[in-house]
Amino acid sequence: MTTAPTPVPATASAAQSGGGTPGPATTSPTVATAPVATAAPATATTAKAPRPAKRRSTGSRAWLGALPLILFFVIGFGLPAVAIAIGAFTTSTDAPDGGGTFTTDNLTNSLQGAYWTALWGSVKLSLLTALIAAVIGLPLAQAVATSRFRAFREAVMSASGVLANFGGVPLAFMFVATLGNAGEVTKKFGLTKHGWNLYTFTGLSVVYLYFLVPLMVITITPALEGLKAQWREAAYNNGATGLQYWRHVALPVLLPSLLGGFVLLFGASFAAYATAEAMVGSSVPLISMQIGDALSGNVLVGQGNLALALGLDMIVVACLVMAVYLPLQRRSAKWLA
Repeated sequence: MTTAPTPVPATASAAQSGGGTPGPATTSPTVATAPVATAAPATATTAKAPRPAKRRSTGSRAWLGALPLILFFVIGFGLPAVAIAIGAFTTSTDAPDGGGTFTTDNLTNSLQGAYWTALWGSVKLSLLTALIAAVIGLPLAQAVATSRFRAFREAVMSASGVLANFGGVPLAFMFVATLGNAGEVTKKFGLTKHGWNLYTFTGLSVVYLYFLVPLMVITITPALEGLKAQWREAAYNNGATGLQYWRHVALPVLLPSLLGGFVLLFGASFAAYATAEAMVGSSVPLISMQIGDALSGNVLVGQGNLALALGLDMIVVACLVMAVYLPLQRRSAKWLA
């Protein structure tokens, strides 16, 4: 009766090896290993990790931080835009019939005669000055972005911030005193003999560049700082020249930002009023001057809503310019992020 205590797994192992009585050394590993190999995965699959506690949702309250900006936009832009759109298609309240009736005459008249000439003059002035300011401001901003002198950078950026917001009557007086017909610079260098006249389209363009170039420097400098040094090094390592780097790498990446700066410059020039009014008056036809004359009644009486139609024309032009920039905004954000 010595074979009764023989374990069952030992018999199976002996049968696989061709018979014989297994010893303790061969029985122990077989019995001990099998349960461990099969039990571990079962435990791992059935055990469930504790679920993390749910965080309190704050998405529904995130818009509260933007509420002041939304209110400012609605009050400062939305309501005036609605008032302009309504007034452009109704007769003025100071009209002989009492006003308030629907009409398309305001919009039709705003695109004819002197008003069309003024609108086209403002568009030409804005396009020219914005383009020149962008061409001049880009290398200046590049010099600031790559400068190793912190004092130089801070001085240029501070000056640009001041000059970009310097306009109106003080700016007009400064140029009249220096480059006017009796200005100091004009008399000293005899500019009048060479055909210089400040009170023309060209002279007004020079005045506008005084605040548009610094504005371009402020606008494009952050984009230039976003250009990675690895891109330049990779271009040079592959045999590219500086011109090829700017043509094939830098400018394509900066193109949306350049267009954004151009749109900003265009809008600043297109909406400028006080500087041109104080310096050239009505000698240079501009849409902003026509709006002022229509509101004040200097030209026609009972045509107050014509000024709203002219303002609607300006909004349409600004929207068309923005439509060129917005599709390229994502491309700039992807590369400069």
